[in-house]
Amino acid sequence: HYVAAVELEPTNGEALGKASRASVDIGEQVTDGAKRKELFKHGEQYARRAVEASPNDPEVNFHLARALGLTALSVGVRERIKFATEIRRLALRALSLDANHAGALHVMGVWNAEVMRLSGIERFFAKNVLGGRVFSQASWKDALSYMEKAVAVDPTRLTHHLDLGRIYVDVGDRAKARAHFDFVLSGPQTDFNDPMYKREAEVALKALK
Repeated sequence: HYVAAVELEPTNGEALGKASRASVDIGEQVTDGAKRKELFKHGEQYARRAVEASPNDPEVNFHLARALGLTALSVGVRERIKFATEIRRLALRALSLDANHAGALHVMGVWNAEVMRLSGIERFFAKNVLGGRVFSQASWKDALSYMEKAVAVDPTRLTHHLDLGRIYVDVGDRAKARAHFDFVLSGPQTDFNDPMYKREAEVALKALK
């Protein structure tokens, strides 16, 4: 339906943004790598058009950051560098337009966490060989700060709790991690991918035992 809306109004930023969101939502659940890549690419293309149509809309800047972020998680370090600067720029642009945009806060939390999850050698290589100097600005402190604020702004959205729980695992706070994974398991389903997030939280809880 969003694609049909875009065909009727090719420069409608809201329709383009929602077409991007739907493509990426579906892509998250697809197990076939090539199909997932195709859906994320469609999400990126719709979001780029949305940003062109509505550059001052924090939501469409977030949609593009999200599409690029999920694509980046599926590629190697060398390719990931290509996405890192733009993802961060888009998320910060969304936050400059709406400081309480939960989605953009989430993107920044994951961005910091994913950079910190790289090995020291990988981060050194990224910063000094591949030109990804923006990687030096990542920290676990910022990963927690952004994701905790995303949860505070949008406390019922399961994906925020899931990724915050993962970050707590990374920093060694198993009690807080468990609390957020438990919330995902017991919380209400409001998003398309919530059943998948619940399965992932269950796996994460078992790994803590």
